[in-house]
Amino acid sequence: MSLIPISDIVERVRSLSIRRIALQAPEGLKRELPVLAEVLREEGFSVIISGDPCYGACDLALDTLDYADILIHFGHTPLMDHPRVLVEPILQPEQIPLLDSVLPLLTGKKIGLISTAQHANSLPLLAEELIKHGFSPVIAPASPRTPLPGQVLGCTYTAARETQADCLLYLGTGVFHAIGSGIATRLPVISLDPYTGEAGVVETDRPLRRRFAVIEKARSADRFGIIVSQKCGQNRMKLAEELLPIHPNAEIVLLREVTADQLLNLGFPCYVNCACPRLGLDDQIRFPVPVLSPPEFEILCGRREWDDYEIDEIRS
Repeated sequence: MSLIPISDIVERVRSLSIRRIALQAPEGLKRELPVLAEVLREEGFSVIISGDPCYGACDLALDTLDYADILIHFGHTPLMDHPRVLVEPILQPEQIPLLDSVLPLLTGKKIGLISTAQHANSLPLLAEELIKHGFSPVIAPASPRTPLPGQVLGCTYTAARETQADCLLYLGTGVFHAIGSGIATRLPVISLDPYTGEAGVVETDRPLRRRFAVIEKARSADRFGIIVSQKCGQNRMKLAEELLPIHPNAEIVLLREVTADQLLNLGFPCYVNCACPRLGLDDQIRFPVPVLSPPEFEILCGRREWDDYEIDEIRS
């Protein structure tokens, strides 16, 4: 069974005055695209598939619009309006997670509920269960960058901060979003896997210690490459220009994909990341030299104290 709602997509594009369609999806959904493409061709449409890596709705394959009338992007929620782009999230069916493993780990009564796009629609059910156990759950409203209530992104933790809770409960797989939410809010975070029911306390001290070590390693650098992404939802040129005067030997570097080979070939002993905020936290181990976030660069250059550490985010 396809994760992509094929019949819904076919019905939707039938109502549009288009002939050529481009399809895009992240790695976990790419193999679904040929199935949809075949159905669309049977309906009389011309179809092309974007095969490039895709990391989110910040990474739209807008170059495909040179060959198509519309781009349909699957697996994320929209970050921006574009007259020729449809962004279709893939929502998992609503389910009530088992709470036996969670309840002993919660601290305080006011619990902020957060999730990714795939599971955000289950947060109201989770809230109902917590109320039965005497807790006061809070789900933050949608924002321009996170259109689902309670939704967090790897680059945006507004929903976590706005709960103003005693503790955060993250519903989802993996812990990256939970770690980011904990660093952004300085609140305790509990993660709950919606499939297995396993829960755990999310540790943020160790990631912060690793970031402190990266900053210290960067102190020997005499030149800095300030990375600006060419991707539509990640481009932060204004921020890069604000950071440029902080150090006399800094240069702005435009990149489409930030890879270890590119950083090695460019030759800077340290980089400042004004592309996807996840890069430093997620991929530092892959990079040959330190990659600092903008707040970390400010700490290095004496513009900010370590006690004033902030996780890098794109909030608008």
